[in-house]
Amino acid sequence: MKDKYSIDWVPDAARHGQPFQQFTLWLSANLQITAIVDGALAVVFGVHGVTALLGLLLGNLLGGAVMALHAAQGPRLGLPQMITSRVQFGVKGAALPLLLAILMYLGFATTGTVLSGQAINRILGTDGSPLGMVVFGVITGVIAIAGYNVIHKLGRIASVVSIAGFGFLAWRLLSAHPLDALLAGPAGDIGQLLLAMSLSAGWQLTFAPYVADYSRYLPADTPTGKVFWPVFLGTAIGAQCAMSFGVLVAGAGGSFIKNQVGFMGELAGPALAMVIYFAIVAGKLTVNCLNAYGGFMCSLTIVSGMNGARSYSPKARSLVIALFIALSVVLAVFASHDFLANFKNFVLLLLVAFVPWSAVNLIDYYLISREKVDIPALYQPDGRYGAYNLPALASYGVGILSQVPFISQAMYTGFAVKLLGDTDISWIVGLLVTALVYYPWAKRTMRVPARMIYPAA
Repeated sequence: MKDKYSIDWVPDAARHGQPFQQFTLWLSANLQITAIVDGALAVVFGVHGVTALLGLLLGNLLGGAVMALHAAQGPRLGLPQMITSRVQFGVKGAALPLLLAILMYLGFATTGTVLSGQAINRILGTDGSPLGMVVFGVITGVIAIAGYNVIHKLGRIASVVSIAGFGFLAWRLLSAHPLDALLAGPAGDIGQLLLAMSLSAGWQLTFAPYVADYSRYLPADTPTGKVFWPVFLGTAIGAQCAMSFGVLVAGAGGSFIKNQVGFMGELAGPALAMVIYFAIVAGKLTVNCLNAYGGFMCSLTIVSGMNGARSYSPKARSLVIALFIALSVVLAVFASHDFLANFKNFVLLLLVAFVPWSAVNLIDYYLISREKVDIPALYQPDGRYGAYNLPALASYGVGILSQVPFISQAMYTGFAVKLLGDTDISWIVGLLVTALVYYPWAKRTMRVPARMIYPAA
């Protein structure tokens, strides 16, 4: 069945699928080379191996739980994740987090295109050419335009391919480098632990703005736990396996830091290098389709907030996806240098933007609205939720500003970082401050319906 509801509510008659499909989708979205790079970054930036593994695990558990709570909204609401931000931010005010989400999707699509393009160039024998990036962009576009069901099928295939491919690479690595040697060195401190947690928690929270897009077709009466657990286990297990492998790879040294894709091929050996390059492409393809599909959803949601449209034609969807992918390919061609440093800064900056949004969304859905949403009003600027909602917008701004003194970045370091022993706790501060500001304010002012209000079928 073709996905035809774009940003509109999915009626009961169109609901289908099984919760287990959420597990394979999010396992494959995480068990891929960019997650390996994210884990390696912890070691590259000075975190001890054992401390890195523990910090990444804690971040994946915490961030994965938050991400899975967003996923559980999908069956109940039947809406894309970011359009539900209109409940908190207003029909037009939701454009602010939507714009940031588009930038996030574009950033991840660009990094995925860089790495996958390198793998395709090695398959085709065209190293140094933009051809691999263009080919990857075309394949991503075809699958993303096909939509929801095809993306889920790709996730199931990519799960098997990624488990086999990266499992083999882990065996090869440990055969050549004993585990105790890879994790040797002085013990890490609390600052190193929090840095590793930031990398993995930030990784998980980047899925939060679109995770419900892939659970909204499940039957509306699907219990929350049956959505939460498959998503949580898939995303946490996939990310932790990939990031742990990244820690071990970085500990082994070699050429990985300068040439991530080439290192994987060398580790596999001449006979199986091509197989590993295909596994890299398959793993990145799933998440890149999610990014392109999410970019289309957010772009048209912004437009619909201005013109009141509830859905868009397949041609409009195809055009937006094509433009999004074309832009990501162009950016990838010019952004392939200094990949590791740029990627680390990109992930940590995303935390600054999306921790406050996540806090606002979850507090409203689970503690204030309590799963009662007026869905028709989400398309009415003069309706229950209004055009702009001051409590959410102000709380979001305060949440971002509260993090500034605690940010540790290449371009900027807050004054509180030195006082805390060079420890970046900005995302923790942002989460707490946003919650403390938003909850009492919204509790007094939010107009919550007495029950869930669905559109006419």
